[in-house]
Amino acid sequence: MKLGLGAGYWSSGPPAGIIENLKVAEEMGFDSVWTAEAYGSDAITPLAWWGANTSKIKLGTSIAQMSARTPAATAMAAMTLDHLSGGRFILGIGASGPQVVEGWYGQPYPRPLERTREYIEIMRQIFAREKPVEFHGKHYDMPYTGANGMGLGKPLKSTVHPLRSDIPIYLAAEGPKNVALAAEIADGWLPLFFSPKADKDYRASLNNGFSKPNAHKTAAEFEVASIVSIIVTDDIEAGANMVRPMLALYVGGMGAKGANFHYDVIARLGYEDECARIQQLYLSGKKAEAMAAIPLEMVQDIALIGPPGKIKDDLAMWKETCLTTMIVSGPPAMLRQVAEIVLD
Repeated sequence: MKLGLGAGYWSSGPPAGIIENLKVAEEMGFDSVWTAEAYGSDAITPLAWWGANTSKIKLGTSIAQMSARTPAATAMAAMTLDHLSGGRFILGIGASGPQVVEGWYGQPYPRPLERTREYIEIMRQIFAREKPVEFHGKHYDMPYTGANGMGLGKPLKSTVHPLRSDIPIYLAAEGPKNVALAAEIADGWLPLFFSPKADKDYRASLNNGFSKPNAHKTAAEFEVASIVSIIVTDDIEAGANMVRPMLALYVGGMGAKGANFHYDVIARLGYEDECARIQQLYLSGKKAEAMAAIPLEMVQDIALIGPPGKIKDDLAMWKETCLTTMIVSGPPAMLRQVAEIVLD
């Protein structure tokens, strides 16, 4: 099991103490640091700025939203940051959800799996730099051939020679079909919520992808990196209260009713009734009640909470799953504790 440092996306401004956290993470043997984006701070700029203070740790986006950039723009950013970091960049991408894509980016949200497949295919052509890129799919058209163009586009090849032609691409996915797609066409999978109790289902979806004739990786080569709240405390209920706000937000409000993929992930763990109640309260503006409606068992299914001995015992079950990297966050002292427990 490897550790990643979660830097996430910002609220009102940059996270306090992030440079110190990065130094501790490198010192303690963390494998990677991960940023994210929703509809505020972007995922790529902070990695370039903060990454200059590091020398070994991998720099990953979890996630860069596909609708924020064309495939070519994302590939350009990936090649640039891979060069600047000496080959330490991991490109995590995802389709996001219809509320963000249509509300923030002003774009439709059609057939996300099909669109993801095209997006990654184009980027791999750019990274390979074997010939000028030409791609005419249902969602992306390079060079553009539509009626609104000037008809002057021509296939182009990147002026930059990539430091690595195989920059790793991880796919954020939550539904079984999207998880299978990640196993088929990507180098890794980025779940948002991971639970050992669902490992059998995760592996079934992943194996569906690995079994495809032209699968990009084998199961042994594939990475699975997920945010995991690890809270070292003697007060388990108080520790759970640190996780409940995030669960309430994602289950209750991060997506429209009937189109919330995060809700679906937790519901599939056996919490259909609880999720319905949490969402109903959250969308009614009763956020505190929504948090209170989250049972301790739900929190402990996706998090490791308790004194060091309990976490170490519980960790054994997590290490038997398909998960390869736990992305954690917290102050420096907690990062040291977590590293001593997980990397022992």
